Amino acid sequence: MSGGYSFDLSNRVVLVTGASSGIGKQLAKRLAANGARVVLAARRAAMLDDVKAEIEAAGGKAACVTMDVADEESTIAAFDAVEAAFGPVDSVVANAGIAIGGSAMGIAIEDFDKMVAVNLRGVFLTAREAARRMVAAGSAEREHGRIVLISSITATFVPLGQVTYNATKAAVVQMGRSLAKDWANKGINVNIVCPGYIRTDLNDDYLDGPKGQALTSGFVRNRVMDIGVLDPSVLYLCSDASAQVTGSVFTIDDGQTL
Repeated sequence: MSGGYSFDLSNRVVLVTGASSGIGKQLAKRLAANGARVVLAARRAAMLDDVKAEIEAAGGKAACVTMDVADEESTIAAFDAVEAAFGPVDSVVANAGIAIGGSAMGIAIEDFDKMVAVNLRGVFLTAREAARRMVAAGSAEREHGRIVLISSITATFVPLGQVTYNATKAAVVQMGRSLAKDWANKGINVNIVCPGYIRTDLNDDYLDGPKGQALTSGFVRNRVMDIGVLDPSVLYLCSDASAQVTGSVFTIDDGQTL
């Protein structure tokens, strides 16, 4: 409880994309610990089963759906599975994303297209299908609709060798604000979280190597963030406490962009 508001998500259904590992897995576990019935969505079904087992072992409720966010039919089928498992979705955390580095002159156009498909098209398809389901379930009256888009500090901060990733993350910010305005009278809040560099299993080797150390040394606090750093902001944005917050951009970066 904080300031008279609760982040209790009991009986809320929350879909998290990219939930098989990293930030998505962490957020799914935290949402479940706060009472949400969490739907774990990703392409890697076997890994989702492991996350589901962790959540249930801790007393939470979870279900798994195989979902390719870049594919519209897969996205629609995933939301059908959500409703079959737990009922209409209340909140969605659009976290799935990929990064393929390389110089702008050298990046393969196939890799460019893949990042746009996942990081931008995938976020749009996820958010749009979520909004359609929320409206059908009466979000205008209940005002429970919450959509959280995970962008990045690279929407404005410019690391080298990530031109496509940076561009897609910048687009997610403006898209999120546009969707917030579009759906403002439908009982749906859309907000964007821009995290800085977070240590995960996927980037440990990089961060501990010379390039990662050079990056970290340029931050004002000379460090990257721990995996649970987004938990409070995402809990807030999925809860009743954020009822009057929409179209906002939250930078969580430990001062990395200063």
